[in-house]
Amino acid sequence: MALTLQDLTTLYAFNTWARVRMLGAVAPLDEAAYRKHLGNSFGSIHATLAHIVGAEEIWLRRWRGETPTALLSADTFRSFHDVRAHWEGVEASRQQFLAALTDADVLRDVHYTDTRGNQHVTPLWQLMQHVVNHSTYHRGQITTMLRQVGATPMPTDLIFFYREQPQDASK
Repeated sequence: MALTLQDLTTLYAFNTWARVRMLGAVAPLDEAAYRKHLGNSFGSIHATLAHIVGAEEIWLRRWRGETPTALLSADTFRSFHDVRAHWEGVEASRQQFLAALTDADVLRDVHYTDTRGNQHVTPLWQLMQHVVNHSTYHRGQITTMLRQVGATPMPTDLIFFYREQPQDASK
């Protein structure tokens, strides 16, 4: 039961919507809160954001046939502004990629090598679904970390995205 191009387009519209909301909640933090080690998978909000954008970028590169060997390090980004600016570039590149896809493209197998050197073959639609799921998981961690530093996170649940979309009268 493969996802269709329309399904993936909707899923990535959600991913963008959730990213914008998450970054909006992070933006007001002071540097100490933004960099505070909070004991989560990647420690700080900064490092977790760097991981999410790095993962989204490495997968996009794999879909395009490239073989990146490592995720970007959190040290790549000096500030929240740097993370956000880099993410906007990744998002623009992904939108170009999505716009060029056909229904047949989403069913094609992607041959790639992971960062440990293992080779894999997976249908594109599964990889694309994985990326949104991965980002959603780590957005949940950001939500917890925001609460830990006394900030108010924005809900990024899929149902909230659907509720904000114009209703299709034909359904």
